[in-house]
Amino acid sequence: MLGAARRQLGSGPMLGQFLRRRRPAAATEAARGYSAAAKEMTVRDALNSALDEEMSADPSVFLMGEEVGEYQGAYKISKGLLDKYGPDRVLDTPITEAGFTGIGVGAAYHGLRPIVEFMTFNFSMQAIDHIINSAAKSNYMSAGQISVPIVFRGPNGAAAGVGAQHSQCYAAWYAHVPGLKVLTPYSAEDARGLLKAAIRDPDPVIFLENELLYGESFPVSAEVLDSSFCLPIGKAKVEREGKDVTITTYSKMVGYALQAAEILSKEGISAEVINLRSIRPLDRAAINASVRKTNRLVTVEEGFPQHGIGAEIWFSCSLACSPSLHTLVCSI
Repeated sequence: MLGAARRQLGSGPMLGQFLRRRRPAAATEAARGYSAAAKEMTVRDALNSALDEEMSADPSVFLMGEEVGEYQGAYKISKGLLDKYGPDRVLDTPITEAGFTGIGVGAAYHGLRPIVEFMTFNFSMQAIDHIINSAAKSNYMSAGQISVPIVFRGPNGAAAGVGAQHSQCYAAWYAHVPGLKVLTPYSAEDARGLLKAAIRDPDPVIFLENELLYGESFPVSAEVLDSSFCLPIGKAKVEREGKDVTITTYSKMVGYALQAAEILSKEGISAEVINLRSIRPLDRAAINASVRKTNRLVTVEEGFPQHGIGAEIWFSCSLACSPSLHTLVCSI
């Protein structure tokens, strides 16, 4: 991301003009916000514990997908759940995304709370008709009579050593659709709190994880580990406070943005990093408040550059904030 800024703006005065008001950065940067963290947890364990606790609390919650049971999940997210809840609530399916996604939507119509796992979100394209036309539109088309409490979850975006057809980011794809909520966790706190919120939500939720984050550990507080912990959908998190430039991003790109902010701090540039967490609904208020403070915006995402999340954020900020807003959209 920092490299992209340098390529477009150069390494001299232009970069400084774009990213810096000519004053020194604050002496100390705000912590990442994991207050009173007592231990660390991987994103994999955060997702697993959220599934376990929600299945324990609500017998209408069940998990279905390829290899979620006997194999304990392609990425071991569902480890131990089959032994604990049995094959009626942890269902191994054939390799037929259109089939089991349709079954899941039908179950949600009848008051159950299915969690449909895609081995990769690239495979959700096989089931996109059920996701959009059956799940997303039913509440509107039934005048509010039909709720569809279903979660579609799995790894999204680029992984290691896979082809282009297994490397797409679907955040902008699904965020375009009315009736869907789209969540993109970064840390263990995000994964645990947002997955719980998604399962409890009355509407269909697209839950976009990142395969490369599953094994990463993050500090978690006692509050996060409590079984009642839940994060609000539609609220972003300021991971690092700053005053010279706002960086908005989500999922794995949050880590890169924090690294870039640390590098910029050594050049006297104070960058504020916003972890969006929720793509639809988007926390426009938090973004606009930051941009009004910094008057500079860098958006970072993993998807294709045209018609992306960054374009939506820029357009929103250009209407709500200063017309002289300086913006750089980075697609990695």
